[in-house]
Amino acid sequence: MKLYLKFFSIHVKSEMAYPAAFFMSCLGKLLFSFSSILGIEILMSRFQSVGGHSVGEILLGFGVVMTANNLAECFARGFDAFGKIIRQAQFDRLLVRPKSLIFQVICQDLRLASVTNLIFGAAVIFCGVNAAAIQWTVLKVMVLISMVLCGSLLFFGVFLIYAAMCFYTLEGLEIMNIFTDAVREYSRYPFDVYGKTVLFVTTVIMPMALVQYWPLQYLMDRGPGWYGILPLISLIFTIPCYGAWKLGLRHYCSSGS
Repeated sequence: MKLYLKFFSIHVKSEMAYPAAFFMSCLGKLLFSFSSILGIEILMSRFQSVGGHSVGEILLGFGVVMTANNLAECFARGFDAFGKIIRQAQFDRLLVRPKSLIFQVICQDLRLASVTNLIFGAAVIFCGVNAAAIQWTVLKVMVLISMVLCGSLLFFGVFLIYAAMCFYTLEGLEIMNIFTDAVREYSRYPFDVYGKTVLFVTTVIMPMALVQYWPLQYLMDRGPGWYGILPLISLIFTIPCYGAWKLGLRHYCSSGS
């Protein structure tokens, strides 16, 4: 932890070297996120519900995925630049250091500007909690927290797959944005709104529905109690993600410098 905090302080000093650029980046991210919420508010001002879901449910579900995505981006975005690390042979230096490779890659790039969206996502969750007619208990609060944390780990798993593919391609593949940016945009509304096919894909293949739609049914008292443990079950997805990373690592060949 001490070493991570050291890396974190270095990145903070680097960002603050150009404070105007940093704050403009934060503002841009904030405006982009606000536009997503504005679209929901405009739609819900005309309709009382979408797919049987109230504005409180929609904000709560979207806030969970938004916060999880930005939490992953804050601390694991180093994997997004992994193609550059491979091409410039920076990964060779990581291999000879005595620390975990995943830890070192995480410390390569910390997106501090994403903290703005992280706070905004937490605010959206707060608004959803206030607007949704949920009878809160300690267990439901724990489920809500697990939805955010497990969702963040799911996005982290996608970043691992993205990095693993770079061992073979030396370039980041934009198709992986389907599992990050596209999933985040789809999560503006509970996944069942888009039909059974999308709900199936987000339950079985990229199990984001296990941290949004299904536990949300539990919070709204529309589903059985075991829906509350689905966020934890979704972490099974990270096992093949880590396996893909280990497999790619075994096939790594230095690209030179």
